[in-house]
Amino acid sequence: MRRKEFAASCEILKVTHGTVLDYPDAKLYRQDLYRVVCDLTLHVRQFRPQVMLAFGPEGGVTGHDDHSMASVFATLAFHWAGRNNRYPDQLKNGLSPYRPQKLYYATANFALPGRQPITLAPANAVIEIGNYLETKIAAFKAHNTQAPLWPLFESHVRQRGCNEMFHLAAWVKPEPIPQETDLFAGVEEKN
Repeated sequence: MRRKEFAASCEILKVTHGTVLDYPDAKLYRQDLYRVVCDLTLHVRQFRPQVMLAFGPEGGVTGHDDHSMASVFATLAFHWAGRNNRYPDQLKNGLSPYRPQKLYYATANFALPGRQPITLAPANAVIEIGNYLETKIAAFKAHNTQAPLWPLFESHVRQRGCNEMFHLAAWVKPEPIPQETDLFAGVEEKN
């Protein structure tokens, strides 16, 4: 059911390639870290993204355990995908280490009421999403299993307006963190 919801959401967002790994919902904290990061590292090496986005280790505004663990896994995959001493058995048939240029954590300037306390990273990238707000809400609502959260989600998203907030967690350029309005600022074209 969750895979169908994800596919419907991707269609709304016009995502042409989405992958769902085979791990149990609400139990990521019980998974073998090394194996999950291995899977993600393989995907990073194959897909070769310039920029990666994840929840922060706090789990985003929901503080959900799975969101926290997804952050930990994604952060390690971001760092390890570029190293030839991590999962060297993947490096065959032309697959090579690949180092994404930036890792961002989604962040916000609010917390959801009635949840455990979270400490969000400060935003240094604010992206104007303009007319895409309604598309974002529609994509979330494609997840019918999340229907009880729709009113809470929609009210907080509308309060925030047409801005998405991110925290630059890692960057291949050892420079002070700039204020950004484009997640691809400073990214170099690479194959």
